[in-house]
Amino acid sequence: MSVEFGVDYYPEHWDRSRWETDASLMREMGVDVVRMGEFSWFKLEPDPGNYDFSWLDEAIALLGRHGIKTVVGTPTAAPPRWLVDLDPSILPVDTQGITRGFGGRHHVCHSNRTYRDRSMDIVVAMAEHYRGNPDVVGWQVDNELGNSHENLCTCDSCRSGFHAWLERRYGGIESLNAAWGTGFWSQNYTAFSQIPAPRITPNSHNPSLLLDWRRFCSDLIAGFGRMQVEAIRGRCPGKFVTHNMMGFAEKVDYYDLGASLDFASHDQYPMGYWMSEEEKSPSSLAATLDFIRGVKRRNFWVMEEQAGPAGWETLGRTPGPGQLGLWTAQAVAHGADAVVFFRWRTCTFGTEEFWHGILPHSGVPGRRYAELSRMIARLRPVMREVKGVCREGDVGIVYDYDQCWALRIQPHHPKLSYVSAILRYYAAFFRRNIPVDFLGPDAELKGYKVVVAPLMFVLGGDTEEKLRRYVAEGGALVLTMRTGVKTETDTCRTDGSLPCGLTDVAGVEVLDYDCLRDSDVPVAWVASPSGEDCGTWWSDVLSPRDGAEVLATYGDGFYRGAPAVTVHRYGKGIAYYVGTQPSASLLQKIVDRVSAAAGAGGLAEAEDGVEVACRAGAGADYLFVMNHADGPRRVEVPAAWAPVDGGEGPSIEPYGVRIFKRPRD
Repeated sequence: MSVEFGVDYYPEHWDRSRWETDASLMREMGVDVVRMGEFSWFKLEPDPGNYDFSWLDEAIALLGRHGIKTVVGTPTAAPPRWLVDLDPSILPVDTQGITRGFGGRHHVCHSNRTYRDRSMDIVVAMAEHYRGNPDVVGWQVDNELGNSHENLCTCDSCRSGFHAWLERRYGGIESLNAAWGTGFWSQNYTAFSQIPAPRITPNSHNPSLLLDWRRFCSDLIAGFGRMQVEAIRGRCPGKFVTHNMMGFAEKVDYYDLGASLDFASHDQYPMGYWMSEEEKSPSSLAATLDFIRGVKRRNFWVMEEQAGPAGWETLGRTPGPGQLGLWTAQAVAHGADAVVFFRWRTCTFGTEEFWHGILPHSGVPGRRYAELSRMIARLRPVMREVKGVCREGDVGIVYDYDQCWALRIQPHHPKLSYVSAILRYYAAFFRRNIPVDFLGPDAELKGYKVVVAPLMFVLGGDTEEKLRRYVAEGGALVLTMRTGVKTETDTCRTDGSLPCGLTDVAGVEVLDYDCLRDSDVPVAWVASPSGEDCGTWWSDVLSPRDGAEVLATYGDGFYRGAPAVTVHRYGKGIAYYVGTQPSASLLQKIVDRVSAAAGAGGLAEAEDGVEVACRAGAGADYLFVMNHADGPRRVEVPAAWAPVDGGEGPSIEPYGVRIFKRPRD
């Protein structure tokens, strides 16, 4: 059975008499699959070791009779009260040393032995119970691993785990002291057991300690997920195992977490009330989807797609007519092989009683149900042709968790954000409808016409050599400010001028720098000066070398007239260096120059607000034209593309979606 669309369903929240109605409505809508069980630990194990899967069995069987398959979620994100009573030490401790209480979810320490053992007990019991069940197609382990744990956990168990992790990494305490520079502020250690978990101090922790703590926490949580994956895979052959990630969330290295999964999944909330306006922009939403595709370099599932206004204590905006269908199409255009909507029906109790689903509290289908039914019918034939086929773009953007973590620890400028910088570079390619792939630090760069590596703050030998080789062999590399500043242990490099290790590749030396705390700096693009161009956050004062060409100069400060952007030939390739965070207009000029020189072209010409994305199929490619604006827009689709589902002329309606097809060469 082919699976393309689904819903997150909680039968335990509704009277048994309603289940049949829900299943019928789902099937009429076009639902193929449900995810169930991920928050039902108490319902599945009401007493220690006393398992009751009967209600879930009944729901799975009932849905199966309607042709709807099930993804079973392991319930370890919400341990029951009896487990906390059994061992209160499973509760996490924050950086102020305060134990967080029972009452929400993720109220756990991932290093706690009792929690890990009890988690494995129920995961193994569920895996053995559903082995061979024909209506269960796969598993989701836990739920949004790392969510709610940004300030957690610093308990004694985590501290001991950190000590063991550090000893494996450094071997001896003197090696750690040398790597961290603990001679500063008399922080030398004589034993690993002396090293603190980073609770709040009168001042600041050593940045080397903080970066390694970030790495340890990521390894701990990813290992917890991997433990479940291995238990399920060994007992349920033929069932996929996945996990629902959260885009650019920073707690866990998703490349690591995703390594043991069959494919990555993602939770997409385009109107999330917790998100900034930048994060809710169409380009940022597209970037999030492309990043999840990049986690395993293959297509993915959206396990939670927004289906209504979302909120806990406060609410976000209500999606307007057409937006739910638009977001569904955007997910498919960027590589989703299945889209599962959160949630089926809005709950009437609990924290998420105003996190709206497809059906309202009343359970009566309305506008959202009708809109998604229509889009499912439109997209299903296309999805069956493109399923499993993963495209690669001409442009790659490096996303590296070490950079993200190190710059979170020492951002320099209070507004400087690694993720924001990534999104801004992505947006400049997005505006030209140039497809982009996200690349992890271990990804192969060869084959990309352009590679952008923003803010490579922590630069080690392997990555440095990879970037050098990419340019030498003919690639076009974009480097930025704060490149090559730190070693892999988060101490400052002393082996030359910035960008350390890559000055010959970039063709520049950083003579000085300026943190732009109170103002932006004007920047003049040499080929076409504009009064609107500027740099923000930071200014590297550059000295070109070895024939580097100056593309833009600063217009103010003690470095007025000094280079801000340069380009330099190295080997068979070319390297750009951007010494500031460019304004949108300046960044567009940089990207246009880079793209044109490298031959990385856009898919189509379109007005602002229109996104054009390509999805590869087995025998043909599909072009998705999506209008994110609340008014009509124009797009010029090349003649080689034929409409799939009607629509004439260059105009596209507000929140409209048009799909085109072209045979593959």
